[in-house]
Amino acid sequence: MIAILKHGTTQAQTEHLIAWLRNMDLDVHMSQGQEVTILGLVGDTSRVDMELLGSLDIVDSVKRVSEPFKQANRKFHPCDTVVEAGGARIGGGHFGVIAGPCSVESEEQIIEVATAVKAAGATILRGGAFKPRTSPYAFQGMKDKGIELLMKAKKATGLPVITEIMNIRALDLFEDVDIIQVGARNMQNYDLLQELGKTNKPIMLKRGLANTLQELLMSAEYIMSEGNENVILCERGIRSFETYTRNTLDLSAVPVLHELTHLPVVVDPSHGTGKAKLVPPMAAAAVAAGADGIMIEVHNNPSCALCDGAQSLTPAQFSDLSLTIQKIREAVR
Repeated sequence: MIAILKHGTTQAQTEHLIAWLRNMDLDVHMSQGQEVTILGLVGDTSRVDMELLGSLDIVDSVKRVSEPFKQANRKFHPCDTVVEAGGARIGGGHFGVIAGPCSVESEEQIIEVATAVKAAGATILRGGAFKPRTSPYAFQGMKDKGIELLMKAKKATGLPVITEIMNIRALDLFEDVDIIQVGARNMQNYDLLQELGKTNKPIMLKRGLANTLQELLMSAEYIMSEGNENVILCERGIRSFETYTRNTLDLSAVPVLHELTHLPVVVDPSHGTGKAKLVPPMAAAAVAAGADGIMIEVHNNPSCALCDGAQSLTPAQFSDLSLTIQKIREAVR
């Protein structure tokens, strides 16, 4: 349920109404814009008398929110959310360029790639320390050592860092990580999401391989319901009958999510296609579709990469892509 307050309502009147609503054991989330203030009510709203609430002098209208996701809903929060991490911003007109290797392999490799992607325009460094792999025999990442190397790359370049968490028991290792990534396989790991919701870290939530957009938003709701509103959504492709590409990159998700939610939406064409040659055109299409950022895998020697070399761009290719993205953003502005 949302209550839209009349223009000119004072802060004292708003606080008095919020106190009254909280006495009904409701969580109240206030979204204050230039023209309108919206109170989002979460909880058992059946105890709220809509006619009584709507009759108050300061209330313009009262509406029920039919969608199961509440705090992630644009009806609760009409203005775009801007997520800040280490000086970088994503959402609300701020475009994030996230780039780096699928896996951290050595200090030389991560610093070389970090330096190259920053020079080409990246605003955030990605790099996998813990790697979820289909095969138990595949490279699983350098784990805590990988995070140490990411921190060295962060110190060397000044770029904020994003890396994936696999298990909440490793959370202490992520103290200096700027954005915690929840991968597609963990999108519905609700215990993990709730624990991350108790942190103040920005969380990037990747869409699962076979999940609907509503399920993605409900997973975001798990994080936000615990108090952490710094959530970034990521479209990274879904599984379909097509086998030529690794996944089917659903770019229609970008405008649909922007209609449904205030949270920023990032696109990962590297995992979405699985082929380096397809990454630039799909990244360009994502920008044209209105994405708030892109996430690109970049490796200094893709043919020798320990993980996902086939979908990784070289630093030179990423530099060319960055110029293309800049031109498209200027064209669609």
